[in-house]
Amino acid sequence: MTSKPSGKIAADANVLLSAAVNGAARRVFRSDALSIVTADVTLLEAKENLPILVAKYRLSRPDVSAQLAALPVEVISEPHYRSHLEQAHRYLGHRDPSDVPLAALALKLEIPIWSNDHDFEELPLIVYPTARLLKILGL
Repeated sequence: MTSKPSGKIAADANVLLSAAVNGAARRVFRSDALSIVTADVTLLEAKENLPILVAKYRLSRPDVSAQLAALPVEVISEPHYRSHLEQAHRYLGHRDPSDVPLAALALKLEIPIWSNDHDFEELPLIVYPTARLLKILGL
């Protein structure tokens, strides 16, 4: 996993939320090194988990919601990755079914995943945690 990713990368809900609260993931979004995509349901998952994060860190919900909405990420709807849902389910369905749509998107586009979640390790794709991605990109 030492090669530098190029092109597109599929972002998981945890990195979207990190960026929305100005965490380390924000630096990747500010860079023009990668084009970041996510599945529609992955963005929905981030939005659903936003109140927990806001309460935990005592942040302003409108501010964090605005930060999440402003992220430069292409949201791809289910019809575009539907063909790979069954394959993704075989890899991840037993671990975390909520990760299946993002895995299907990454499998469809043949791109790496950006996540701090270990559930993606069984996929035949590269998975970059934020710390590793920052180091490789020189951010």
